[in-house]
Amino acid sequence: MLMKKILSIDGGGIRGIIPGMFLVALEEKLKEESKNPGAAIVDYFDFFAGTSTGGILTCLLLCPSIEHPGRPRFTAKAALDLYLEHGNEIFKMSFMKRIRAKLGLAGERYNSEIFEGVLKTYFEDTKLSQLIKPCIISAYNIELRKTHFFRQQNAISRGDARDFYVRDVCRATSAAPTYFSVAEIHSLANVRYPLLDGGVFATNPALSGLIEVTRAFNQTRINDIQLLSLGTGRSRRSYDYDHFKKSSAMAIVPALIDIMMSGVAETSDFFLEQLFYSVGKSENYIRIEPDSLESIKEGLDAASPANIEKLMALGDRMVSENQSRLSQIAKQLVTEQERSVRKMPWSFLKG
Repeated sequence: MLMKKILSIDGGGIRGIIPGMFLVALEEKLKEESKNPGAAIVDYFDFFAGTSTGGILTCLLLCPSIEHPGRPRFTAKAALDLYLEHGNEIFKMSFMKRIRAKLGLAGERYNSEIFEGVLKTYFEDTKLSQLIKPCIISAYNIELRKTHFFRQQNAISRGDARDFYVRDVCRATSAAPTYFSVAEIHSLANVRYPLLDGGVFATNPALSGLIEVTRAFNQTRINDIQLLSLGTGRSRRSYDYDHFKKSSAMAIVPALIDIMMSGVAETSDFFLEQLFYSVGKSENYIRIEPDSLESIKEGLDAASPANIEKLMALGDRMVSENQSRLSQIAKQLVTEQERSVRKMPWSFLKG
């Protein structure tokens, strides 16, 4: 049986630069290994999963070209450029918002309209159903109190009721509490959805992607899946007990969000390691992220030019430290792609 290949990308705000840089390096390796200068990430994975900043990266990688809908509009480098060129603009706090934040007053830190404008520039009116490959992007419905998954397959099979503009999908999956307001979006059938960042329950969406693939193929087992999971850095930051105890509830919300998201990501990684180990296929699960974020400011919104440079340096170091794995991954992906090129195992999801 052909391997089903999944690419999963974590949430982490501006730290999306880290997996973004790995994707740029991987795309270059794929071009070298395949001897195809037009090779793209989308060509070598069967399924994609993303949360928050990882959801944005996923949508960028899968966004179709206007002239050639079967090919990606953005290279991995162009996807990374969204962060490098617009990160500081998106996470720029107005004078009044800085005052409100210091006073511990509620409200979004950043202007959602600026963020939405950037997303509109990149995605225009592209629909979820038009993305090149099957994917799952996570969010959370605050009124129904339930998870919400944007599924490209559902958008195709169920029409406007489950289809959305990709810019709205990205806005919803990255509506991090306190950073941006709740995303009030509508399906193409005009059904309203009030959604929060998927990181509140699935910072690491790899487990969601694995379950989605095994559901789509009833005969598929974990043995038949290769999963590449890209993180945005493992936080080692500790919080002072006395400071936590004395701080106001609003003042510690960002810290609580950080702790919650880190815990969720690490738990998913642990479960996936155990699952693949249990079937004797540990090598089919690859998790790549920096082991430490000590050299940078860790905040989801730490998008100053100086910190962006540090994030790029950290991403570059991660790529350098994983050169052998990078080459191995590219070689395996090209080999599998050559085996499956005639069989198109996911073509039925486009029907």
